Amino acid sequence: MSGTRLPSLTGLRFAAALAVFAFHAAIEGVFADPGLGAGLGSAVSRAGFFGVEFFFVLSGFVLTWNHRPGRARAFWWRRARKVYPNHVVTWVAAVVLMAVAGQAVVGWQVLPNLLLVHAWVPVPEVLSSANIVAWSLACEVVFYLLFPLLHRVVAGVRRLWWWVGGAVALIFLLPVVALVFLPGDPVVATPGGPVPFHAVWFVYLFPLARVPEFVLGMLVARLVRDGRWTPPSLGVSALLAGLAYLAAFTVPYLWSKVAVGAVPLALVIASAAVADLRGSPSPLRSRAFVWLGEVSFAFYLVHRLVLVTGHSLLGGGAWGVLGGVAFLVGALGVSLLLSWALYTGVERPLTRRVVTDGEKARRG
Repeated sequence: MSGTRLPSLTGLRFAAALAVFAFHAAIEGVFADPGLGAGLGSAVSRAGFFGVEFFFVLSGFVLTWNHRPGRARAFWWRRARKVYPNHVVTWVAAVVLMAVAGQAVVGWQVLPNLLLVHAWVPVPEVLSSANIVAWSLACEVVFYLLFPLLHRVVAGVRRLWWWVGGAVALIFLLPVVALVFLPGDPVVATPGGPVPFHAVWFVYLFPLARVPEFVLGMLVARLVRDGRWTPPSLGVSALLAGLAYLAAFTVPYLWSKVAVGAVPLALVIASAAVADLRGSPSPLRSRAFVWLGEVSFAFYLVHRLVLVTGHSLLGGGAWGVLGGVAFLVGALGVSLLLSWALYTGVERPLTRRVVTDGEKARRG
């Protein structure tokens, strides 16, 4: 089964990217009615957390599922060709937009973003520089660097369920570590009340703290691939993920950012994979969903720039219901258009070239 194409997972990638879009759209403040803005913001205040976590768990699952023996250097090169060109294009766009808007472009703030090392340091000016969503790529870079070693470890694991339990336990333990060992000041305002800034950074942004989710995805891929576990149906898993999302509003804020979503999102990924293996009917395998999934990485990178820049160009104000909805729908459409251009003009050509180079190497 390993290496079998799983189109439902491709389709789900866009759902995760759309969740992140909804989170950023809500905090843009485009509705004049404060009650409407607050209600929307509250409803999707955890959507970005779940969307990003889905990508992290999915990365571990897909890389393990598609793994082929080979040199680590070749794997790293393929991942760099997949991820970095899109990042460079959107980083340049972000810096240009900053300059046009009259914002200061400070080298020590924006260069770490370009190099994808900015998430390692708890400095707000660095974390929020240039294209702010690129922090998750800084985590993915660490996942890719560690993957050859992690795969050797995971491939040799016998008691898989013990390891799954250990990964989940570590995910739930990390907020405790942050609260006990990191400075309590300064604090930041969150929907759950004031929380130490360093704890938020450690739990959500610090790359090494997100590795357990990646490993969880790797372990789940082994469970499914080796036939050691049959997950619930995709509908049941989606329902559990929805309940987990509601639960995220009831637990302490730091646990809502990562811990609550880990297991149900892993269930969704496993269930979608099994549905594809069985050929179960699913709209996620339609051409439209698969295409949206293919452009989802580019969409993720451009959407925040579109929201912020578009809002600024239109005066940065707030509108009534129709005006606010029109802006958000327009921003979604522009984001999709730009993501299609980035995917077809940059990402896909380089990815195809990697495949071609790999075929030549195998034949030569």
